[in-house]
Amino acid sequence: MTFGATPPPSPQQHRSRARRFVPLGVAAWMVLEIWLLTVVAGAAGGLTVFLLLVAGVIAGGAVIKRAGRRAWRNLTGSLQAGGAPAEPQETGSSGTGNTLPMIGGLLLILPGLLSDVLGLLCLFPPTGRLVLRGADKLLTRPGSYAPGTFGDAYQQARMHRPDGKVVQGEVIRDDGPPAARRQDPPLTG
Repeated sequence: MTFGATPPPSPQQHRSRARRFVPLGVAAWMVLEIWLLTVVAGAAGGLTVFLLLVAGVIAGGAVIKRAGRRAWRNLTGSLQAGGAPAEPQETGSSGTGNTLPMIGGLLLILPGLLSDVLGLLCLFPPTGRLVLRGADKLLTRPGSYAPGTFGDAYQQARMHRPDGKVVQGEVIRDDGPPAARRQDPPLTG
């Protein structure tokens, strides 16, 4: 039983740099984390590494819980005040909202010592501002982005406006007089 012809092979599409190198970077990250854990386990013992990993999970969970409660408190406070939800505070590099604590808590929860260090860097305010500034520069640099990349999605979401607001509307073209509508003859029966 056949269901139809097989589709013709599509032309070879070029993969973006991110799609090519991100899996390699993730694999290298995992190898580095495992190597670092074995080095620390050899120097301090397996129990110490286990306790470090458990402490990272507990601390990361507490950080995420605190940031989530702060976000919920801000949302309910702004709704009780009668207004719309408050604008996110991470506009540009001066943000002090919940994004970096959430990312820092997630990095603390991930098993590994290097991810714990990066999570702590996200939680520490001076280095957190540096991370935000670097991400802002990376995502808003001028130039064209390849379709389907994170930069392209970010630019489309911002719509090239500095405040990032999306204004919904309708485009009405006023090129000339409207064309006369065709009238159907009345039905006779």
